[in-house]
Amino acid sequence: GLGMIVFTCILGQLTTQVNASHCMIDFINNYFALFTLYTAMAVEFSGVMHSSYLIQNVLSMVSGKPIQSNEEPKSGFTFIFFWGRVLMSLAILGFCLAVTLSALFNGQTQMAVKYPNVPNGVSVFLFFFFMAIVGMLEGMQIAFFAVAKLPAEERGNSFFAKKTCDLLFKGNGENLPGFMIGRQLTVVFSFFLVASITGLNITPGEGENIFGVSDGAQAFLNYGFQGAVITTILASITWQLAASAFPMAFLNNPVTYILLCIALFLEWTGLSAGAWVLARLMKKATKIQYDEVYVGTPEERIANGRADKEFGDDVGHLAGGGFVGHACGSHDALDGPIRSKDALEAKVVATSSKDALDQA
Repeated sequence: GLGMIVFTCILGQLTTQVNASHCMIDFINNYFALFTLYTAMAVEFSGVMHSSYLIQNVLSMVSGKPIQSNEEPKSGFTFIFFWGRVLMSLAILGFCLAVTLSALFNGQTQMAVKYPNVPNGVSVFLFFFFMAIVGMLEGMQIAFFAVAKLPAEERGNSFFAKKTCDLLFKGNGENLPGFMIGRQLTVVFSFFLVASITGLNITPGEGENIFGVSDGAQAFLNYGFQGAVITTILASITWQLAASAFPMAFLNNPVTYILLCIALFLEWTGLSAGAWVLARLMKKATKIQYDEVYVGTPEERIANGRADKEFGDDVGHLAGGGFVGHACGSHDALDGPIRSKDALEAKVVATSSKDALDQA
């Protein structure tokens, strides 16, 4: 229901995202962040999602843009091991699609339980429809950040590209974070629906196991991992890579403008406004600091001969084309202006010197 969607969005995502976007150094300076990294690396090493790399290479060839990587070209055993996992991932993805579509056409998913009046064919359509919505929102995030650094005249000349950019970057660009909040609500809502669509409703041991698999295998499929594999690859990573390679194509799409309006409306309703309050409370409780406290402001880094490194174009990279530029976060209006650690120490020294002179 709506309550679970808002609860998940605020507590499970937006609260931490608000703080992490400004306090990246402190946010990763703990063992849980290290544990999360190792878990993610283990999942990647397993090769379950390696078909994403095939999509990455295809998009790189189509767009003519090279893949940014610090790794040496693969050869020998590394080459075989990598592409072997790609083939394994394609087989897993194909099996997951076969299981999900077969269950949908046969009315063996949670859709038949929660929404018994919805025909099986409509369930199949909704499955692809909401995956496309999630994919568009994932791609829009990448495309918006990719064009944010471009001059206005280089953001596209089509009608919808201009409309989208005018709305997104209106004023001081306040609609960009607004889109991120509304986007998160829409994505969580769509994922909840996709979970209902892909979740199996088959009791092992009753002779209805899908494809005649064993009861143990059926019990495993009932956990819904096949839906997670499908949505991660086809509704998330693929669209992010496509937007990274072709950001202007997303801006020229009228669906982009429509989804932007919907996301901004959801943010305007205030359903997720509580994330700002919780983020402030979390920041005070954990005593995390802005990144500038440790590394200084961009101006101070330039003055010290340590200007931010401008990352190259990472189009086609799994990190997404939008995540380029400065690595340091910035402050927001919640805490007012902030100073770097060097500036604070300089202020203390200046104050102490002034006090000493006054006493003299």
